[in-house]
Formats: sequence, C-alpha cells, structure tokens
Amino acid sequence: FSSLSLFRKSLSRCRRINRMLSNESVPTSPPAFSRSNSQASMDSTSMEDFWCEVESIKESSEDGPEEATLLEFKPADEGELEAEWLQDVGLSTLISGAEEEDGQALLSTLTRTQAAAVQKRYNTYTQTLRKKNKHTVRDVRDIFGTNDSSPTFETVPVSPVPSNGIQLPGQKPVWKSVSSNSCLDCGLDKGSSSITEELSYEVSFSESITVLPKTREWTKSQRFKKEDSALPKFIVRKSRFGLTEVGDLSPEDMKKIRYLSLIELTAFYDALGVELKRNRAERVRRRENGLFGVPLTVLLENDQKKVPGIKVPLIFQKLLLKLEETGLETEGILRVPGSASRVKNLHQELEAKFYEDTFDWDQVRNNDAAGLLKMFIRELPSPLFTVEYLPAFITLVEKIPKVKLQLQALHLLIMLLPEANRDTAKAFLQFLKKVVANEGKNKMNLWNVSMIVAPNLFIYKGKRANQQEMQAAATTAHIVRLLIRYQDILWTVSNARYLSNTSVYVGECRGERSRLDAKVPSFLISQVRKMNEAAINNSKRQLMFDKGVRKLLRRKTMERERPERPEGAVTFPPYLQSDIPEGVIRVYAPLHSKVSMAIQLNSQTKAKDILARFHCENSCGLSQNVRRQIQSLHEVGGNIGQHCLDPDAYMLDVYRANPQAEWVIKPKAS
Repeated sequence: FSSLSLFRKSLSRCRRINRMLSNESVPTSPPAFSRSNSQASMDSTSMEDFWCEVESIKESSEDGPEEATLLEFKPADEGELEAEWLQDVGLSTLISGAEEEDGQALLSTLTRTQAAAVQKRYNTYTQTLRKKNKHTVRDVRDIFGTNDSSPTFETVPVSPVPSNGIQLPGQKPVWKSVSSNSCLDCGLDKGSSSITEELSYEVSFSESITVLPKTREWTKSQRFKKEDSALPKFIVRKSRFGLTEVGDLSPEDMKKIRYLSLIELTAFYDALGVELKRNRAERVRRRENGLFGVPLTVLLENDQKKVPGIKVPLIFQKLLLKLEETGLETEGILRVPGSASRVKNLHQELEAKFYEDTFDWDQVRNNDAAGLLKMFIRELPSPLFTVEYLPAFITLVEKIPKVKLQLQALHLLIMLLPEANRDTAKAFLQFLKKVVANEGKNKMNLWNVSMIVAPNLFIYKGKRANQQEMQAAATTAHIVRLLIRYQDILWTVSNARYLSNTSVYVGECRGERSRLDAKVPSFLISQVRKMNEAAINNSKRQLMFDKGVRKLLRRKTMERERPERPEGAVTFPPYLQSDIPEGVIRVYAPLHSKVSMAIQLNSQTKAKDILARFHCENSCGLSQNVRRQIQSLHEVGGNIGQHCLDPDAYMLDVYRANPQAEWVIKPKAS
C-alpha cells in the first residue's frame, strides 16, 4: 500500500505542475514557466505521466546520496566548435594544412550537400582564425575548387551535379526559388495512417530534400497526437545489395561510416535550415566499479571478463529478464513507482551481491524492478543518447515537422552513438515494445510508456532539469515514441537465440554469438567504397613517381609474385588462384572439406544460394563444431575492408561493385 499511497500523493502535485505549464492556472497566479511549442501541442491530461515521473525522480534523488558523476559544460567560441567538428569528421588535415590521402579521399566522395556542409564549417573556422590574427589558413577555394566561397544554403539545385557532389570551376548551378509559405507537411496531422510510405537507404537523405521553407517553426495549430494510429507506416525495401548491419563491416570502414554520418547529419540539418547543436562536456568524476553510476564501457569491460563477447551489461540484461518473466502484465508497470525504501535497499544489496551470484531475485517485486531499471539509466555518468547529441535529438522534433524526416535524422544519430550505448539502447527499446504489446493487461500504451521513459533518458544525472528541458516534455516523449515504434527500421536483430518471450540474449549470456546492430544506410557504404578506391588510386599515383618503387614492382611482376593480401583474406595454393572469367567468382571456405568452388553468377544468384550449395556439398565432411556455427559469405578486399553479406544480397550486383574482392565463407566476426 505504501507505493500506491505515494503514487496518489504525487498525483496531485503532478496535476498542479501540469496546470502551471499548460497555462491553466488561475489569473492571479502566473505560471512558473512560459509555454513552449511542444507543450502547447499536448493537453494537460496526457502530460500527467511525464510530470509524475519527474516528481518521482526528484524525490528519489533527494532521498539518496549525491554520488552523481557531474558533467561540466565548457564554453567555446564558434571557431573552436567548428575545429572540433572538422576533427570529428576526419578532416583535421584542413586545420593542420597537411596533405594526407585520407582527407583527400573523403573530400572526393562527398555529395553536393555534404560538400556544402564542410565548406560552411571551414569558412567559419578560417574567418574566426583571421579575426584572432592567427596563422595563415588555406583558402576554401583551394580545397573545393570553387569560385564562390559563400554558397547560399536556402536554395535548391535543379540542374545535374558532378558525381562527387562538388561544384567544378566554371560551373554555375541553376537554382529554384522557394517561397516562404511552401511548408513541409506534418506527418502527424495530415494523410492517412493506412497509407504506407517507403523509406530508401540508397539515396543521401540530404540530397533527397527538394523543396524547403525559409522557416519551419511549429504553428499553434500543430499538435502531437498521442494515438498510435496517428503515426504513419513505413516500409524499407532491401536494395539488391541487401541490408548491412554495423557489425558486418570492418572497424576501419565503420570509422569512415561515422565520419560520413556526422557530415550527412550536418548536411541534412543544413538542408532543412536547422542548426545542428552539440554539447561540449567534460567528465569530472566517475565510478570505476560497481553497477549503478558506472560508465557503460567500464561495465562491459568488467562483464566481458566473466562473459566474453557480451554487448549489453549483465545487470541491465538481468533487470530486463526479471521484468519480462513476471512484470509485462503488471498493471501500471513503469508508471506506478515501487517503494522508495525497498528500491534503496535492493540497490545496495545488488551492489554487494550481484557479481557473487548470491542475490535473490525472487524477492524483487515488479514495480521495484522497474524502479531499479529506470535508476540504472538515470545514474549513468553520461546519458544513454550522450550529452553531445542530446540537443540534436530535441531539435529534430521541435524543428523538423515531418515524421519521415525525423526518422532519417534519428537513423544518423544512432549511427553516431558509441557501440555500448547503441546496443544498450536497442535492448531497452525491445523491452519497451513488449510492454506496449501487453497494453490490454498492463494498461500501458505507447504514449504512456514514452511519457514515463522520456525524463529518465533526457533529464540526466548530475544536472537538474532547467526550464528549457522542462518545456520540452512532449518533445522528448515523442522521440521515445518514435524509437519504440520504428525500432525495426532503425535496428536489426539476427542470429540471436532468446529465452521464451524475452529480449535478453542467451547467446551473449553464454558467450555465444548474437547480433544486435543498427542498419547502415547503403548510400554511406557506397561512399566508403568510393573513399577506399580514391585512397588506393592516390597511393598508386604516388608510387609511380618513385623510380625505385617502379623497378621493384616490375621485378615482382616478372616473378609473378602476388601482392600483399588484405587483412581477413585467405591464402590458397596457386592452382586455385588462376584467372577467373567475367561473372564467375571463386568462393573459398577454409573450414569446409571442399575449400574452393567456382560459381557462375546470374542476375538472380543470392548469397544464401552460394551458402546452400556449399552446405549441400560439404554436409558430410563438416565437423560438429563448424555445423553449430553460423556461416556467412564475406566480401574481402578490393574497395571494402571486410563485409559480411546479407543472405538476400544479389551477388552479381555486389561483384560488379567490387570486382577485385575475394569471397570467403566463414563464421561472422564476434
């Protein structure tokens, strides 16, 4: 009864706060905060859950010790912010003035909007340096080869642009004027939810924006609709290259994906006329051991000593498992708080007994487990969605009114999250989706869950909620709603084995293989291929200027020595390395009894067809250990480091995109 009485006691406070923030208080008592656009879009009743959760968080923080890891925000001028941005996208050479191949290769693959985003930041950086009378900087025209170093970002090109997106000297683009009243439709209000829209990963998001208004502020009449049916339906069609997950690419190529994702996100916001804000935070203090208030990376380092290969902290998985086994049908789960004293005692007991495997989970009530789960998220030294990009998450809802565009921005932001944050967020969202699926019994619909979870994700430990954050209540709830509703578009789950009706990965808990990855937009992979090709061509040109190197290459050619093979490739005897006709690939399977097979490709050959053929011909000779492993076809070398192919990828298309690659069947990398 204590938790119920606490809930009722807090409810009256929540209603008072909500009335104040909704401008519904009596005239003699002015509201504590001015009303924001996002708050104006929700009625007071629908916001009660949010403010009750804020009140609950406040009470729990007052009762507990202040061991919070604090985050200090460092002031920075515009030039410093732009310099950091250039470094974060892999273009530090523009600051140092060095002529490095990687920077040149990256610049050569940018689209028009991406190049404009880089040019804009570099202009700001150089102008700031000139004002400070610092060292001489390179002129932007030397980098981009343009005659106009101050492009207009509010206009829309209708003429063709070069394949690398950078305007060539002497070329003048034709621009289409944009009227101020040609606003983007709001995906929440207009159109029928029964209509399914298609999302494409094959074209740059920023390049696909065609008509833009000069201002995109929400109008007073625009509202978030809390009904699930108000959200549009989307479908992502696989390209002929299939879908690629983050873990399918080599670390070197994923580093380039991150560079390109930040450039594309910036270009996307620029194309919409929205400022991409990033926080600068410096961690002052953090715990290095324990469970709560410990960085995810430190938790995983400790957990991986016990369970190699784990991607989501054990304590977080165990809390999810507890709730999924017994709490999904509990009425008001997540919303009705547990006993503050019990949660505090359980917290202390978990810290002492969890790693000793002596903690009794049967004693934990469902509402208390939910309280511990939310506490874990709040107590993280850095928010799950990172301090750096929290403003970008808020902005995508407040300034971008169409759900399709919001999803595209979310996709790029997820690509920028650290791996530990991305995997933990995905596990959490899977759990929340299951809570919503049991709405008939637990009375928690998508909007209710989003209202409860939002303050735990966006009002983070070590920093009290300020007026601006409090006013963004409906905004943050809508972000959570998008992440829950559209998680299958943003992430994929494959080759994972579950406990019954649970999202906790058994493979991870037993040290076996499981996948939990974000989808990589195919246009970014295409850019990585071009970037690698440009780097290879630059290296070749540089080598040709060295006579000594030319002689060495000539001697090696005469001796018919093979060049050094890329990492991940497999060495095979000479009789397997003969020239292969066009449209025929030689597939290597070093763990099979038949290690090599030449396969003629046609327009319908898929990666899974090749795997099936090898399995059929080698089923008798496979060891039991190899049979248990999940074998995948990998593209190795050429213009990609290493790429685990989607079983539905059409091989002739992949072959034509990378004819110099090798094709190897082996288990997926862990």
